[in-house]
Amino acid sequence: MLNFYMVTKKINFMLKYLLCTLLSLLFFNLSLAQDINIQENINLSFVCNLDKKIIKNSEYNYQTFLAKDLDEKGLNKFKIESIKPEKLFVKGLSLFLSKSEKLDVKVVNKDIVLFKAIDQDKKYSESAIIDRKSGELIHEITRNIESDNSEKDISFYSCIKKEKKV
Repeated sequence: MLNFYMVTKKINFMLKYLLCTLLSLLFFNLSLAQDINIQENINLSFVCNLDKKIIKNSEYNYQTFLAKDLDEKGLNKFKIESIKPEKLFVKGLSLFLSKSEKLDVKVVNKDIVLFKAIDQDKKYSESAIIDRKSGELIHEITRNIESDNSEKDISFYSCIKKEKKV
């Protein structure tokens, strides 16, 4: 029974590591492929519940925490607005991303919205991708990018579109 537990724990760790690597590659490849690609005008509001968070720092090595184990809340007022051909505004996810001039990558299509911002010193970045159909949101924060001791917080949310009342 102990062997099964250890094998399961190793598989979970490997899956977390693989997921984080794939997400990083996805964001990196999309940013290299096309930095700005806004195909639709949208004005969406979401309410998002935090599902889990993966933390990588000096204390945790890609450790997963469920929302119930964290002191963090969901997002009550997450808004995305895009205007073709290149304007994208994000509010309610973080103060850093709310500053639209900082967005380096902006992709909006019928399926997803992807955005990424890096600070001027290239030491801090945030990126997020939301699946417009399922409402799944992944938000990644990276600190000390160039350092051997880089830190990551990857948050997973389940979002529901807020309907606008007329």
